[in-house]
Formats: sequence, structure tokens, C-alpha cells
Amino acid sequence: MHSRFEPDRQLTARMVVTMFLLGLVYVAFIAALIALLKSTVLVVVIAAGLLGAQFWYSDRIALYAMHGRLVTAEEQPRLHGVIDRLCATADMPKPRVAISDMDLPNAFATGRNADQAVVCVTTGLMRRLETEELEGVLAHELSHVAHRDVAVITIASFLGVIAGLIVRFAFYSQLFGGRDQRDQNTAVVFMAVMAVSALVYAISFLLIRALSRYRELAADRAGAMLTGKPSALASALTKVTGDIARIPTQDLRTAQAFNAFFFTPALGPGTAVANLFSTHPSLERRLEALAEISAELGGPGGETL
Repeated sequence: MHSRFEPDRQLTARMVVTMFLLGLVYVAFIAALIALLKSTVLVVVIAAGLLGAQFWYSDRIALYAMHGRLVTAEEQPRLHGVIDRLCATADMPKPRVAISDMDLPNAFATGRNADQAVVCVTTGLMRRLETEELEGVLAHELSHVAHRDVAVITIASFLGVIAGLIVRFAFYSQLFGGRDQRDQNTAVVFMAVMAVSALVYAISFLLIRALSRYRELAADRAGAMLTGKPSALASALTKVTGDIARIPTQDLRTAQAFNAFFFTPALGPGTAVANLFSTHPSLERRLEALAEISAELGGPGGETL
């Protein structure tokens, strides 16, 4: 898909490197599971099935988890109107449009390609933002679709999801920790599977976050350049980040599994450790980058933050 979104070669290079490294880890992970479980067919069938489900149904899974629903232009004329204008400006296909009835102010894009993409906005976000600010957020989300990093982050997240599920299963399983300890070999195998899965989860966790932080800066830049209004995006970021800090913790926990897809992470007041492992750059870093874009756009027709 070709669009007027500014191409980002650094983002493309990072996506390629991340997928290559995760691919190596994935192959090693499958090989280790086959060696430990001694069942090639079982491991391959389960892994392929889960990967297929993650890739083909990621949009439905995300919408279901976030209580989202597709809406028509008649139901949400303001939202559709903004997306129509942005897609026309960017010369890109219009994605499906969804609304999530949540007070958490946020937005996300998902889908395996441009034809299957969905942009979802929460009612909490629409209620808080002016039209220009909403336009900045949606331009940010559409850039994820145009740059194809939505599909990449969906696939990249798969390995961590599977490893995490195996860790949880092994932790709670009675196969190695139950009352019957007669089969010590089974216990050793599952402890080894848990250890390998934990290692794979840690590696994929770090690789995905490194890619995710850069892709958010890239989307901020592409969205601001498309609209020519970095100050509107900066204003939206400041509002949303401040309001998220006031959302009840239990509501944030529901959404945190999808932080890598969100416009801004569903986190309360950050700590140094939380910021280190965040899927997004800090608010200060994003505002600083937008200020630099504003300076680039300075002069006739430009703006300043």
C-alpha cells in the first residue's frame, strides 16, 4: 500500500531486525519444546494453530477484549468524518471504524493488513478531545496502518504470548508440583519447559518494547507531518496522559495487555522501572520530538508549540 504518509526507513529496518531476531528465538523455542516434549506433531500443530489465530483474528480479539464494536457513519458522524478527511489526505484505504464504550481515554489500530485494519476509539477519548486533537490521534493511528507496523507488532507479540501462557500453565500445573511425585522425569521436563519459556518470554518482551517505543515516535512524527499540526497532537497527548493517571487501577489492569497497540499506555503514575519496560516513550520525550517537528514546520504556514 502506498500512501502520503512519510516513509520511515529506520522503522522498517527495526521491524526487519526485530522479526529476524524473534524468528531465530522462535525456531529455537520450538526445537527446545520438541526435544523436551518428544512430540513434533503436537508442538507444531499447537504453535501453528495459535499463530494463525493471532494473525487472522487479532482484530476481533482486540475489539472483544476492549469491548469495541464497529460503527457506521450514521452512528458516529464526527469520528467517520475525521477519518474520511485523513484517509483522503493520506491517499490510503479507509479502515473499519470502531468505538469502545470505556471511560479510559485511548485509541488503537489493529489488523493484519490495510484491508483488514480497524481503528478503535474509546468514548472516553472522544469526550475529552477537541476535533483537532482527535484528528492528531487518528493520524497517529492511521500511520501505524500505513507503515504496516500494526501487523508486525501483532506477529511479534505472538511468541511472548505463547511463552507466557506456557509459563503460567507450568506454574499452575499439577504435573510437576502435585501430590504424586512418582514420575520425576515428567517433573523435570516441565520444569525445563517452564525455564525455556520464561527465557523466551524475557527476550521477546525486551525486543518488542524496543521496537514499540520507536514505532510510537515514528507514528507521532508521521501523524503530525500529515496534519501539519504537531501542537494538536501534543495537546492530546498531555490531556490523555494526565487523565489516564486518574483512571481507577482496576480499570487500567483490564487494558494493559494491549498497551503495545494503544496511543498512550494504560498506566498510572510511572516509576523508573515501569518507564524502563514501557511500550511507549515518556510523555516528555514525545513532546520534545513534537516540538522539533513544529520547528521544522516553522515559517510561513508553520506553527510553534
